[in-house]
Amino acid sequence: MEQILPALGVSVIVFISTNIDDILLLSAFFADPGFTARQVVAGQFLGMAALVLASVACALLAVRVPDGWIGLLGLAPLALGLRGLWALRRGPGADGDDDEKGDDDEKPPGGAARFKALAVASVTVANGGDNLGVYIPLFSSTPGHVPLHAAVFAVMTGALCALGHRLVHHPVLGSRIRRYGRAALPFVLIGLGLWILSDALALARPAG
Repeated sequence: MEQILPALGVSVIVFISTNIDDILLLSAFFADPGFTARQVVAGQFLGMAALVLASVACALLAVRVPDGWIGLLGLAPLALGLRGLWALRRGPGADGDDDEKGDDDEKPPGGAARFKALAVASVTVANGGDNLGVYIPLFSSTPGHVPLHAAVFAVMTGALCALGHRLVHHPVLGSRIRRYGRAALPFVLIGLGLWILSDALALARPAG
C-alpha cells in the first residue's frame, strides 16, 4: 500500500499535466453536431489506449522515438481540419451529417460512425507527443506499476470526457460553445496540426 499510493498520485499528476489541453479539443468535438457524444468518447479512449500501448512497447524495447518523427503526427489533425473546412464551405449536409443528426445514438454503429470515432482517436494520438515523452520513461522506470497507471489513465480519460461534455452543456457557456463549435473545430484542428508539424522541422536539420 505504501508503494501504491505514491504511484497513484504520480499517475494522476502525469495524466493531468499531459492531457489538460485535450479539454479544448473535446469541447470542440462535443459542440460539433457532426459528432455524437458516443463517437467522441470512444475516439478519446481509443486514442489514449494507443498512446499507452505505444509507450509500453517502447519502454519494454528500450526504444527512443527520434526527434522530429512525432511531429509528423500533425498531418492527421491538419487533414481533418482541412476536410472540415471544405465541408463548411460546401454548406450544411456536405458530410452527410443531416442523415445522422439526432439518430446516431439509436442506430447500430456504421462505417461513418466508426470513421468519426477514429478521427477523434487520430487527433488524440497526434496531440500526444508530450504523452509519449513522459509515459515511456515512467513505464521504463517502474514497469510493475504499468497496470496501475493504465487503470488510472482510463478513469481520468472518462473524467476528462465528462468535463468536456459538461462544458458544452453548461447553462452559461454551453450555448456559445455549441453555436461556434462546428465552425471553430476545423480551425482548431488546422492550428493544432501546424503546431505539431513544427516539431518535424528537426528532420530537415543536418545530422551532427
